[in-house]
Formats: sequence, C-alpha cells, structure tokens
Amino acid sequence: MSFHVLLNSYYNRINIVLKNYVSELPLKSTPLVQAMEYSVLLGGKRLRPLLVYATGNMLHAKDAALDAPAAAIECMHAYSLIHDDLPAIDNASVRRDQATCHCQFGEDTAILAGDALQTLSFSILINSIMPGVMLEKRIAMLSELAHASGVTGMCGGQMLDLISERQKTTIEKLESIHQHKTGALIRLAVRLGALTAGDVGVESIPDLDQFSDAIGLAFQVQDDILDIANDNKNLLKQTRSDRYAEKITYPELIGLDNSRIKIRDLYNKSLSVLEIFSNQKYNTTMLRALVSFIIQRDK
Repeated sequence: MSFHVLLNSYYNRINIVLKNYVSELPLKSTPLVQAMEYSVLLGGKRLRPLLVYATGNMLHAKDAALDAPAAAIECMHAYSLIHDDLPAIDNASVRRDQATCHCQFGEDTAILAGDALQTLSFSILINSIMPGVMLEKRIAMLSELAHASGVTGMCGGQMLDLISERQKTTIEKLESIHQHKTGALIRLAVRLGALTAGDVGVESIPDLDQFSDAIGLAFQVQDDILDIANDNKNLLKQTRSDRYAEKITYPELIGLDNSRIKIRDLYNKSLSVLEIFSNQKYNTTMLRALVSFIIQRDK
C-alpha cells in the first residue's frame, strides 16, 4: 500500500470515528451539539490524529487502540479553533472556507461548544475501549492531554501570542510562543501514539520529542509563509491573518528566504530522527509522508 493510500485510509478512519463519538452525544437537537458537530466534522487536515496513527502504526500499536487518542486530540484542537476565532481573540469569520462557529451559531453557543469539545476529549480517553492499553498508560495520556492543552501548553501559548501583538520580539520569544501554542498539541499527538504502544513507546519518547519539536516549528514557519502568500493574493474573505493583527511572524523577523532555510533545516532534523527508528527496523513511511505534507502544503 502506498503512503498516499495509507494516509487517506487513516484520514477516512478518523472522520468515521469522530462521527461515531458525536452521534452518541445527548441533546442532539440543541444548537450546542449542532455547533460541536459543525466544528469537529467541518474538515481540515487532521494532522494531529494522523500523527497519532502514524506514530502508533510505526510502533505496532493496534488501530482500534489508536482511535480514542486520535479522536481526543482532534476534539481538543477543534475547541481551540472555536475559541481562537472568537471576536475577543482573532475575530475570524471564515474557517476552512466556511463560516466560523460563532458566526454560524452565535458567540454564546460557540463558547459552550468549545468548552464541551474540550471536556469531550478527556471523556473519550477515560471511557473508550482501547485494546491492549494498560491503565497506567491511559492515565499518562490524560496527564499529557492536560499538560499540552492548558497553561503549560496551548492556552499558555495563546496568551503569550496575545501579549506579543504590536510588540517587538526576538526569535527566541517567537519560538517559545509557537512551542506552546502550536507545538504542544503536535508533540502530544506523537506522545499519545507512543503511549498507546506501551513500554516500547515510552522508551521512544525522547527521540520522538525531537521529531515532534522539529515538525511543530516547521508547521508554524510554513503557516507564516502562507500568510504572506494569502495577503499577496488579496483574498476576498475576512480571515484576519497574523500580519493583519500586527503579530510578529518568522518572515518579518528573519526574512522570507531565511524562513525557507529554517523549514529545510527542521525538515532534515526530523528525517534524521526518523532514521534512528528506520535503523531499528521500524516502518517510518507514514511519518515521513506527514513531514513532507507539512512543508509542502499550500494552505
């Protein structure tokens, strides 16, 4: 099976898994659940759940055990996007070529939908059947999810990002923002996949952290480059890019050419880590495909 076919099969798998979890929710006729469904099933790259599957796949975890952590992290990611788009933060009206949650359902419902998706992510990890996963590993997953999504991770990064608006900063501060805001959930995805694989996964986490840190930063640098491309195209939609918000981006701080060099260096670093696993006879095909996707995507 080619890696394109393999990735597509897991993309379809996580969409089915997410639909199943949403279908089991109570109050399905209320705007709250409708907003949750709208936000988590709207589409998107599914990068984080794909990283869960790819890491677990490499370490021989069962797909049935990877479904829950893959769905949990996508619910957490969907919650973060709903709240990021709110008028109080990014004030965005378009997400994935559709109206943002608060524009579609109202700010009050959007806030509640984000809150409910956040708690759903924990509920999925607690209550789902995960064949072969020991209780201690499930508890470790819950701890990792909390660490990556709270003050020590995504929320803390969002606060640092808000503070940095219209202020001069350094490359070190910029990287700290993105290691928290974007990188934390990418690292979490890889760690969840590893923990699903058991002790062999735990032993692999130090190397996998180097890998996820590299691709997490590469993802953000590419985002910054794409923001410039979108600004130059003068898109006829109100999306409020980071440049519009007067936030500092990599191209503005180190230049466009140096940003591309940065991505290349991070790409090579991630591949050098995967070579460690290849040398141990692990199949790194899916993870390599995802690395290529991160640096080659155009949106």
